[in-house]
Amino acid sequence: MPNVRSRADACPGALRTHDAADGPLARIRVPGGAVTSAQLRTLGDAARGLGRDVIELTSRGNLQLRGVHDPAALAERLESAGLLPSPSHERVRNIVASPLGGRGEHGTLATDPLVTALDRALCANPRLADLPGRFLFALDDGTGDVAALDADVTLTPTGLLFAGSRLSFPIGTEPLSPPAGGPAPGGKTSRATVQESAAAFSGDGEGGVHGVPLLAAAAEAFLDVGEDAWRLAEVPDGVRLIAGRLGASKEETAADPEPRPPYAGVVRQRDGLVSLEIVPPLGRMSGAQAEALAEVADDVRVTPWRSAVLRDLTWENASTIAETLDGAGFAVDAASPWVGVSACTGSPGCAKSRGDVQGEARRWVGGLERAPETPVHWAGCERRCGMPRGPVVLRMAEEQG
Repeated sequence: MPNVRSRADACPGALRTHDAADGPLARIRVPGGAVTSAQLRTLGDAARGLGRDVIELTSRGNLQLRGVHDPAALAERLESAGLLPSPSHERVRNIVASPLGGRGEHGTLATDPLVTALDRALCANPRLADLPGRFLFALDDGTGDVAALDADVTLTPTGLLFAGSRLSFPIGTEPLSPPAGGPAPGGKTSRATVQESAAAFSGDGEGGVHGVPLLAAAAEAFLDVGEDAWRLAEVPDGVRLIAGRLGASKEETAADPEPRPPYAGVVRQRDGLVSLEIVPPLGRMSGAQAEALAEVADDVRVTPWRSAVLRDLTWENASTIAETLDGAGFAVDAASPWVGVSACTGSPGCAKSRGDVQGEARRWVGGLERAPETPVHWAGCERRCGMPRGPVVLRMAEEQG
């Protein structure tokens, strides 16, 4: 039996805000981290006019506005900007993707069209509006960057990877076979559709869009078996239960992907162009910084590492843009003291925090000359919200704050 929670999922959204200590918090899902310059301007204006002039980047590649004093007005602006395509599904559009989208040295799967197709598939399925706000999809281009995030279901160039398990169910040119004895008892997912999609997905980076129905089917299967669980890892034997409903008869032990280290700076693309990764200090930017970013980039990818990636640049453009954004307060070089330093909201934004950890982190960084060798996370309580994966030095607020 799944673990039964005593309370409903209260994960905030853009319409159902969270009553934080500093006012209503609105979380805006941006599947794959994709944000246009026009949307950045909308968010910057909203942060200044409707909130506390703070835009937070989350560990799922989404965006948050704090202290929103008119949530209804915010919702209108988000809808006009294309950031709220389905009010009924707005909290379940949790999709992270490799920010380079297959452009990097080890990327073999173009994830951009996958993100768009999966988002549309989620919003088109009324049942999937019942997914918990914490259920997470990941689309990994082969680099292993988002595969290391333990999403509930991850699509890679070669198979499906499930949270709470290092079992990978390969997808090849042959369809997934139903388990011996026929369909899984009580299964509600259409196996015919899943097999057809799997057969079309070659795993070579060209047919990845056909893996989208597999992701949607896995989400429906989670609803079949998950009861009140928020994440797949909470469901006893959940991986095999869902795999059975998808008709998977073969499994492989997947390599444990290494958590991606923090970074800022230029990244080479295979096509001779480059991407530029920038870091807003502590994953926060002001409305003015959002405007500055919108001025130099038509298309931005927000990452689960609280950074942003600008893609398909020439070396000359990347250098010019980096200089501009450095002047706007972003970290644009891997040696910056801000790279690898994170913090939870802390006081006064969070009532559970024992102190102003953001302020403490800023003062600490002020004494550094370069990035710390090991990432450092500042937390206001034992929940350690926002702590990155992998090796990290934890600095916890004491009882006195």
